[in-house]
Amino acid sequence: MNIQIEDSELVRDYISGDERALEILIKKHNQRITSFIYSKVLDRDITEDIFQDTFIKVINTLKKGSYSEEGKFLPWVMRIAHNLIIDHFRKNKRMPKFEGNDDFNIFSVIGDDKLNAEKQIIKNQIDSDLGQLIEELPDDQREVLIMRIYKDMSFKEISENTGVSINTALGRMRYALINLRKIIDKHNIVLTD
Repeated sequence: MNIQIEDSELVRDYISGDERALEILIKKHNQRITSFIYSKVLDRDITEDIFQDTFIKVINTLKKGSYSEEGKFLPWVMRIAHNLIIDHFRKNKRMPKFEGNDDFNIFSVIGDDKLNAEKQIIKNQIDSDLGQLIEELPDDQREVLIMRIYKDMSFKEISENTGVSINTALGRMRYALINLRKIIDKHNIVLTD
């Protein structure tokens, strides 16, 4: 608990104009953040670049007054680093990009059993992003989609479990996919695998 209180005090001091407070925060968490980044990218130069980009984002966020996760500085910084690692893999085109168009099957990005560490990071992020997107669907559409995709149920089974006709279940699935595409477009999300 003391570490969290110290971090929040240092953040407040930095926001108030004490540049040394940021130096202390960086030194304090340098090893843990650097080790985390290196464990994902396995390259010293890239690790250093991502570390620097992480703290550029931290500084910009703090200076804008957008930081609000009181007492959770390190997890917040780790999340920024995690997102920059994913951005690094995406930018370097080591993962193919899929945009939300009519031919795109959003669930084609799920289900690769032989994932290396890099792909596992991306897959975990996709699963997380997809879970959040699915939560935005209306209840009836979300229910059918989860039964079909995650529980691998047939439309006949879905019909029996929900008490609606097969055609209604099919319709709900169709609208769920259409709405997911709209949500992806609205949030300007790119999913990779």
